[in-house]
Amino acid sequence: MKKNIIITMENEKLSALKMYTEQKGSTVEEELTRFAEQMYAKTVPQNVRDFIDMMSRQQPAPKPRNTSAAEDTGA
Repeated sequence: MKKNIIITMENEKLSALKMYTEQKGSTVEEELTRFAEQMYAKTVPQNVRDFIDMMSRQQPAPKPRNTSAAEDTGA
């Protein structure tokens, strides 16, 4: 599950940041995501990151809805 992070910044600074980031072929959102991933890798110990990766791979896929029961009842 992904979560959103909200930060505040002065409008003028954000406008300038957007303009110059776009000139480099990126977006503020992409750059902040990249920075957050770097910060995660730098801050969270490797064994914890490995555990989180292992747990995220083991999450079961959502169960398909059983539509045959509704079809059998004529609904």
